Amino acid sequence: MTSTFLPDRRTGSAAGRTAPDAAGGRTRRRALHWLTAVGFQLPALLLFTGLVLLPVLFALYAAFFRWGGFGMPSDYAGGDNFTRLFEDPVFLGDLWRCLVLVVLSLALQLPFALAMAVLLNQRLRGRAVYRTLFFAPYVLSEAITGVLFGMVFAPGDGLADHVLGAVGLDGLGGEWFAGPSSVMATLFLVMTWKYFGFHMMLHLAGLQAVPAELTEAALIDGAGPWQRFRNVTLPLLAPTLRISVFLSVIGSIQLFDLVWVVTQGGPDHHSETMAVTVFQYGFKRYQVGYASAISVVMFGICLVFALAYQRFVLRRDLEGATTTMRGAGT
Repeated sequence: MTSTFLPDRRTGSAAGRTAPDAAGGRTRRRALHWLTAVGFQLPALLLFTGLVLLPVLFALYAAFFRWGGFGMPSDYAGGDNFTRLFEDPVFLGDLWRCLVLVVLSLALQLPFALAMAVLLNQRLRGRAVYRTLFFAPYVLSEAITGVLFGMVFAPGDGLADHVLGAVGLDGLGGEWFAGPSSVMATLFLVMTWKYFGFHMMLHLAGLQAVPAELTEAALIDGAGPWQRFRNVTLPLLAPTLRISVFLSVIGSIQLFDLVWVVTQGGPDHHSETMAVTVFQYGFKRYQVGYASAISVVMFGICLVFALAYQRFVLRRDLEGATTTMRGAGT
């Protein structure tokens, strides 16, 4: 009798010891997973803190000082730098030019990129070559692009003037980057040449993700090319278009290197952007406190736009992606 119940007692005591051991094992596994996640994220967090967060905070701090960039800021100016911003005709002009570039990009550059993507999504001979040629300008650096078009649009002896003269349109050439009334149009032409290939490839990727069955079903129902594009392709392409719009707006606000290489903001500030103004005041005039205030305002504009765009425009895409991930997890 005694020997019969001994295994049960031992089994029961072992079971009693197993539950705490299992709980301890789960705790150790959670700690190990947490440490692994922190270990993978720590380098990125350190880089983000050192290269993004700390410079932003220091720029915000320096914006409240009259500071020339040497030593630490000490001459406190309160909000004078921010007050000066909205009395500065150059900065107000920067805001206007930024708005012009954004509107032109959304109204001309992106529709042109979409049209080229639709065309190159068809079965054309040599379409891979055309895709490469149209995307190639985006691969070039802004400095190379600026130098190239500085020579193309050089007044009098540039390639553009020679071509117009050869076809009898001499009156259309001349000033290009040197004229206050033509510099922004010429600059936007260069921007379109440089960046439309990137947006074209984005749109092309979105078009190739549209299920062919839906287009074929619309074709069977008698829908024409425009009806198929408007009612089938365009709604499915909408998430890609929204991302393209976001990148185009942010890029127009932060535009610097292409403008600096080509015009340096001239003539007489007529092509200057906020980033160029920051560089002019910070590194040319040594008014780093005022330049920091401009950079803070530029950062604030980008941040507000990004948050508002995500809240009111990208929300459906993000919610759809979250729902899909949850469904895949279950």
